[in-house]
Amino acid sequence: MLSTIQPPRYLSRFPLRGRTKSRSFHILSSAQPVTKTCFAADQSQILSIRDSLLNRHLSAVELTHSYLDRLKQTEPHINCFLHVSDPDKVLKQAQDIDDKIKRNEEVGPLAGVLVAIKDNICTADMPSTGGSYILEGYRPPFDATAVKRLKDLGAIVVGKTNLDEFGMGSTTEASAFKVTANPWDLSRVPGGSSGGSAASVSARQCVVSLGSDTGGSVRQPASFCGVVGLKPTYGRVSRFGLMAYASSLDVIGCFGSSVADTGILLHAISGHDSLDATSSKREVPDFTSQFTYASSLKSRPLEGLRVGLIRETVDAGVDSGVKSAIEGAAAHLEQLGCVLKEVSLPSFSLGLPAYYILASSESSSNLSRYDGVRYGNQASSDELNGLYEESRAKGFGSEVKMRILMGTYALSAGYYDAYYKRAQQVRTIIRKSFKAALDENDILISPAAPSAAYKIGEKKNDPLAMYAGDIMTVNVNLAGLPALVLPCGFVEGGAVGLPVGLQIIGAAFDEEKLVKVGHIFEQTLEGYNFVPPLITDVGGASA
Repeated sequence: MLSTIQPPRYLSRFPLRGRTKSRSFHILSSAQPVTKTCFAADQSQILSIRDSLLNRHLSAVELTHSYLDRLKQTEPHINCFLHVSDPDKVLKQAQDIDDKIKRNEEVGPLAGVLVAIKDNICTADMPSTGGSYILEGYRPPFDATAVKRLKDLGAIVVGKTNLDEFGMGSTTEASAFKVTANPWDLSRVPGGSSGGSAASVSARQCVVSLGSDTGGSVRQPASFCGVVGLKPTYGRVSRFGLMAYASSLDVIGCFGSSVADTGILLHAISGHDSLDATSSKREVPDFTSQFTYASSLKSRPLEGLRVGLIRETVDAGVDSGVKSAIEGAAAHLEQLGCVLKEVSLPSFSLGLPAYYILASSESSSNLSRYDGVRYGNQASSDELNGLYEESRAKGFGSEVKMRILMGTYALSAGYYDAYYKRAQQVRTIIRKSFKAALDENDILISPAAPSAAYKIGEKKNDPLAMYAGDIMTVNVNLAGLPALVLPCGFVEGGAVGLPVGLQIIGAAFDEEKLVKVGHIFEQTLEGYNFVPPLITDVGGASA
């Protein structure tokens, strides 16, 4: 199996002719002003930043200072970051952008955009620990392909975010280093495993962020933190530089405070990569072409769109407040012209056990490399077996050890057919059921999680209850489909309520449709403000 953390043979975005096919990305010269007819800047932080920089209303240094100041004020409360970039280096990058603009030189479409990166995604000359003691102090000599593509387009990496160790968890409590809090209520979890990335966007510590999604690790925290999370189709984004958990399920996903920002971010990191044999060679559409002003929308802009509400996701086991919010979102889609009907996926409940067998089995194989010799911090021992045992015992946390044991058991000679092989058969059934449902519907919808964010420590000692929270998301990974989560309402809890996310599922490589529907949905949803009270307390959410 390809190791995604080996140093690359070359690092260029477009290394050698014929190996990588370049894509168009609309870039304006810094001498060319941005107008409302070019960009819907009021719908997107990224486009608003570009508008301000190119029209000289704001400098990149001023913008960076504002985000760094907010990060400094909020970070002691929420603990999103395992590593924050050197402010002097960040400001130097911002100054370089300002100097280019003054010289009327071209700047990338993400110039001045501060991006946070989940700490299981490799970054050159910055720590990349995977949230684990076994990689504490590890600094890769290369950038993950997704990170390099962002840097090539002008983005500034502000830091590395907290996560459940190696992505194994749903609360970010399984991090070896710290526990991240939810900006909506500091006593609650932000979700996981990409909790740090979701919370950092929610708290406006950065503009956008990258996470990884193996069984819902982008979508569930997006729901808990009231931000937009987008899991792309498997193969849409290169996994090179992503620390492998379950290689057939892992994808790099995007967080933003709007669908527009998330779509722009996905466009930036998508495309074939010769360093990842599983990355798709399909053309990457311009997701920004789907952005439309609310003022120019028809009264029923989604007229005729067929929407299937998955019946099994609003049955028993879903909190009543979450169910009400999803029903309200479904009603809003009907008002926009969608044709809504319930669809049944009888195999839906089988996804959770199949997922945990397959993911644990793959993790058992992938994490075998961390032995203190090939990878990982080395414990002292007088003999080789003792070195392996001590390095792994001290380096891995309890959740990782439990999943390795589960996976090793499922792959053992006497149980392979009963567990792993059967789980693969269930995966095939799930893929077929989604295909059948999406042949009759343009999109499917469901909650992103059966509840809103729960208290820190509430489920830490009950792993089965925590695993059950992934029921809404794991099937999408098993089927390899794209899914978008965006906030659609609130339930009671915290000071002002807790956000609930709507999950929109599309056919393979149809992220363009998800972005279009989500963008129209969020523009026309009235009466909600998805900015957490923490931001108001420290001086506002504006850049």
